[in-house]
Amino acid sequence: MAPSQDSDPMHHIPPLSLLYTKFTAPNYYPPSDHSTLIYYETMIHTRGGARGSSSSSAPASRLSSELEHRLVLGAQPSNVARASQSQPAVQQKPMASSSKALSVKFPPRPGYGTLGTRCVIRANHFLVELTGRDLYHYDVSITPEVTSRAVNRVVMKELLEKHGKAHFNGCKPAYDGRKGFYTAGALPFTSKEFAVKLIDKDETGAKKKEREFKVCVKLASRADLNHLRQFLQGKLKEAPHETIQVLDVVLRESPSKNYTVVGRSFFAPGFHKSEIGFGAECWKGFYQSLRPTQMGMSLNMDVSATAFYEPIPVINFVAKFLDLGDPIRAASRTFSESDRIKLKKALRGVKIEVTHGESKRYRVSDITSLPTNQLKFVAEEEKEKFVIHYFQEKYKISVHYGSWPALQSGNEPKPIYLPMELCMIVEGQKYSKKLNERQVTALLREACKRPRDREESIRRIAGSNNYGNDELAKEFGIDVKRDLVCIDARVLPPPVLKYNDCGKDRTIRPYMGQWNMINAKMYNGAQVKFWTCLNFSSLSKQMASGFCKDLIAMCRNKGMDVNPSSIFPVWSCHPNEIEGALSAVHHACNDERKPLELLIIILPDVSGTYGRIKRVCETELGVVSQCCQPKHARRCSPQYLENVALKINVKTGGRNSVLEDAICRKIPVLTDVPTIIFGADVSHPQPGEDSGPSIAAVVASMDWPAVTTYRGLVSSQQHREEIIQDLYKIEQDPKRGMAHAGMVRELLIAFKTRTNEKPQRIIFYRDGVSEGQFSQVLLSEMDAIRKACQSLEDSYLPPVTFIVVQKRHHTRLFPANPGQTDKSGNILPGTVVDRMICHPSEHDFYLCSHAGIQGTSRPVHYHVLFDENKFTADNLQKLTNSLCYTYARCTRSVSVVPPAYYAHLAAFRARYYVEGESASDVGAGTGPSPTVRREALPVRALPPMSPNVKNIMFYC
Repeated sequence: MAPSQDSDPMHHIPPLSLLYTKFTAPNYYPPSDHSTLIYYETMIHTRGGARGSSSSSAPASRLSSELEHRLVLGAQPSNVARASQSQPAVQQKPMASSSKALSVKFPPRPGYGTLGTRCVIRANHFLVELTGRDLYHYDVSITPEVTSRAVNRVVMKELLEKHGKAHFNGCKPAYDGRKGFYTAGALPFTSKEFAVKLIDKDETGAKKKEREFKVCVKLASRADLNHLRQFLQGKLKEAPHETIQVLDVVLRESPSKNYTVVGRSFFAPGFHKSEIGFGAECWKGFYQSLRPTQMGMSLNMDVSATAFYEPIPVINFVAKFLDLGDPIRAASRTFSESDRIKLKKALRGVKIEVTHGESKRYRVSDITSLPTNQLKFVAEEEKEKFVIHYFQEKYKISVHYGSWPALQSGNEPKPIYLPMELCMIVEGQKYSKKLNERQVTALLREACKRPRDREESIRRIAGSNNYGNDELAKEFGIDVKRDLVCIDARVLPPPVLKYNDCGKDRTIRPYMGQWNMINAKMYNGAQVKFWTCLNFSSLSKQMASGFCKDLIAMCRNKGMDVNPSSIFPVWSCHPNEIEGALSAVHHACNDERKPLELLIIILPDVSGTYGRIKRVCETELGVVSQCCQPKHARRCSPQYLENVALKINVKTGGRNSVLEDAICRKIPVLTDVPTIIFGADVSHPQPGEDSGPSIAAVVASMDWPAVTTYRGLVSSQQHREEIIQDLYKIEQDPKRGMAHAGMVRELLIAFKTRTNEKPQRIIFYRDGVSEGQFSQVLLSEMDAIRKACQSLEDSYLPPVTFIVVQKRHHTRLFPANPGQTDKSGNILPGTVVDRMICHPSEHDFYLCSHAGIQGTSRPVHYHVLFDENKFTADNLQKLTNSLCYTYARCTRSVSVVPPAYYAHLAAFRARYYVEGESASDVGAGTGPSPTVRREALPVRALPPMSPNVKNIMFYC
């Protein structure tokens, strides 16, 4: 029975013993039949002030009486909830994508932060001033339909040249290359159709062919600048996206005509380009985006670098891509099936231009399975003819690379075969395939710029774009200021860390985002009795043994209780015997009645086995493993040994350090009541992979109040699905029948088991969500969190704070005072910004929690989408910054809050379980064949992890 509305819901929570039974009963179903609700904005004001002490949500019956600013999840949540309980065999479906049409109000900014030392910095944002112009949006329909933006632009340019004065009042419109056509002022018609002829000419200027299009221009809407002003002033909550889009298209019109467009960035070989290997080259460019901020509209500009195909003969590309050396010497080479698949993966969809006869362009659809000298096609006289004979007869061309496959264009019924030696790759095509390690290194080397150099490049690009003299910008009343904005920022102090020193607490205060563990021991050193080492490298047994001896000595020196002697001497095995060797050493230890607690593995000299080792250890054998590169084992440097010791300690159940304020219960909205911190992320398949599953990972803290140990769970879901599907679910259990399940539920139970406390507060850091997905992700995942909580007990609704963590943005912060920088010239670690360039009214901030190493530091953007815990700006910013000093793998603060970081690592690790090795070496002609495009496959479930691995930080 639900508690009465005037009673404290905590009074209705059963004693801990009974609660533990409910928390762990797999088939326990709550009796509630009320709707699951999410409340935005004013809900945090209408809820009772007693939450700070009880940290429990209002009882179920009371939730449904909340009237203001609430949003029901799904079209019929109450019916779904009832069905899930009365008819558990019906599994609830994830929310449809149409949910984004719902209006979701995110929490308002609770105020501005005041903690820390004030400083002034610059951001790569340029203030944009607007004059009152009437903005009109017209819908353009071109028949026959054209998929190319470039062709659409040519059509519209021809239309305006012929009919601009007569029908368009000589206006200067902005066109997005699709359906959006925008004007500053109304056109003399609301709908009109035009005929446009395009005449293609050859190189001599002679007419080749004529194409005719019908263009319909129809009034769609009028964009109201007054709404935009009200939104920027915080008087309106809903952003006028259409108005912002009009202004953004206007500012993109000029660079779209002059440069190659890739997403929101612009590139040209004239900026700068350099080869990065394997048939790819790096192009420099710039990114720009118009954004609403507290200071008004802002143009965010940044330098960009991305990979393009080299505009070279295809045979040269193949030689580089497969690392064949001189293509002339490789002319007689035959290609294996794996080579062919790699080439197909690399060249499919690429535009090439033939070098024989009439200049024509084709798009590669396949690589032939037969060599060119064996290919036949049906000629005009319905007779089969060899391709090489055709080129000899018609073009007097002898094919020299006959043993190579040919490029195939067209469709399967009527394929077009093109010998590779007669084809050139067209310039200006983005290299969308996954780059290998050597290419990534070369690209980063080109893209990596010190803050001063990056800022200067941005200034130079903004100056060359000359927005002040842009005719279209003037037409629409847009004035872009020339200088980067200066911002008032604050540098938060680093937290104090606790270590162990001969059984006594020892505190360390980091400086410049880093600290040293000299003479300090781990806060909780783990115990390891049974361990051994497998050596798959070329290191001698003596050298491998010496490495293990030094590593174990370091572990012991740092406070771990590790047996100095291994179960067996070092096992040296061939890299081709990985699975057998792992299984053999595992069984041998069990035979000795010494169950393996740690397996040290020295990897093979050639990469490509790490994923296989982790899959076997974590899903088949249940062994905690620590892999080491042979080059590091040879050097055996103390710094490397210390870093590995840190990883081994957390993998075997220890804690390296803790926050002093956490242990002393001095962190607001964390240590007052039992609080669980979640981190969640979704890892998607590599670019070009069209069938692999996405991997979702969720981690949660297990050691309140210290919040340093995180248990992780992973699951697979539909290809490129961003919403996490398994946060909560009802599934068929072979023994128990229908039962509640899901990652949030399992982690809540684990927290209760580990701490003997029920979480009374949830803080959820969600990584990897773009702004366009905020509403969908929040609606679906908050619904799942609520249902997971209520599946444990009907009245169990702990307050939740849901924060999105964004790394993939283009805001960069530069020091304005040369004396306020770290060693790399970047802004100081702990720099936080919640003014001027942030959202006009919602709760968000930028935090640079780490010290720069090379290049320009990227601050992380934190955006609060839901907050029942009533965080102040200072409390959330300080908590997030402090957590960044608890990352287990190093003695440095990290750029991303650790729960989100750990979730990313866990998702990345789980991809090995279903895909084997990473495809990072495919471009180099090594590693397994990549998956080719095919029909969507059913989601392949991840193999279950061994329980003793699941319970520790296996992903570290």
